[in-house]
Amino acid sequence: MNEPTQRSGAIAVIGRPNVGKSTLVNALVGAKVSITSNRPQTTRHRLLGIASFPGGQLQLVDTPGIHGEQGKRSGKAMNRMMNRAARGALEGVDAALLVIEAGRWDDEDTLAFDALRGAGLPVVLVVNQVDRLKDKAVLLPFIARVTEGREFAAVHPVSALKRSGLEPLVASLLGLMPVAAPMYGEDEITDKSQRFLAGELVREQLMRRLGEELPYATTVEVEKFEEEPSPKTGVMYRIDAVIWVEREGQKAIVIGKGGERLREIGKHARQQMEHLFDAKVFLQTWVRVREGWSDDEVALRALGYRD
Repeated sequence: MNEPTQRSGAIAVIGRPNVGKSTLVNALVGAKVSITSNRPQTTRHRLLGIASFPGGQLQLVDTPGIHGEQGKRSGKAMNRMMNRAARGALEGVDAALLVIEAGRWDDEDTLAFDALRGAGLPVVLVVNQVDRLKDKAVLLPFIARVTEGREFAAVHPVSALKRSGLEPLVASLLGLMPVAAPMYGEDEITDKSQRFLAGELVREQLMRRLGEELPYATTVEVEKFEEEPSPKTGVMYRIDAVIWVEREGQKAIVIGKGGERLREIGKHARQQMEHLFDAKVFLQTWVRVREGWSDDEVALRALGYRD
C-alpha cells in the first residue's frame, strides 16, 4: 500500500500591525511560540512556527507588521528594521498568508498586499477576528469588496483566538505546498532557542502591563540562561533578564512603587516560561537605561534584532 502523500513548505505570514498574525501562528502550531498583546508591533522579530499535521508540515514565518514609514515611532531604526524583516520573510517561501481584520481594510493592508504581489507568490487571504463582527451579514460584502481586483489563491474567514475556521485553512495551505518530507520533527514547534523565548515572554508582560507609549521604549536581553537538575521536574532553569529602557524616568515606571510592577512582570513571565518549558524556572529581572537604543542600529543588533 502506498504511503499517504506528505507536503511540506514555508509560508510567510504578512499583514499590518495588530491583525492577529501571531495569534494565528500560535493556533496553527498548537503552542505559544509568538508573544501576543493588544498593542500594534508586539512582534519585533522574524520567527518560525512549525505546524505538523497528518497531511504534512507548514513552516510559518511570523513577521512584524508592515507599516508606513511615518509617525512618532515608525521613523526609528527599530521600525525600519522590522519592515525589512517582514519583507525579507518573502524570500525562499512557497506561499504567503495575508492576514487582515474582518470589516477593515486600510492603507497599511494595501501596503502589505502590494509587497506580496511584487513577490510573485500564491497568496491566501485570512480574514481574522470574525468573532468580533457584531453583524455577520457584513462579512461577505466586505470580502467581495476586498478581493475585487486582487488575486488570491483562497480566502478564509477565521477566528484565530477562538480557533475556528482553521481546518479548511490548513487544507488550502497544504495544497499549495510541494510534495516533500517534513523538515522538522513532530515535537519541534519553533527554530528559536529557549533563551530567545524567555526574553520574549518578559517583553510580552511589558507590552501588556505598561502605559500607551512606554512598551515601545523597552526591550529585553537575557544575560544568563542556565540549566540545572531538579528532583521534582527533572530540570530547572536559572534566568537573568535585563529590561532596557531609554530614560531614567522610564526605569522608575517599570519598577513601580516599591518594586511592585517589576515583581508582577517577573511573576507572570516566569509562569509563562514554566508552562512553555515544562520545567521549574528561577527568574531574576533588572531594569537598566541605554539612551536611544531603539534608534541605533548597532545597539539593535547587539540586542539581537535582525532584518
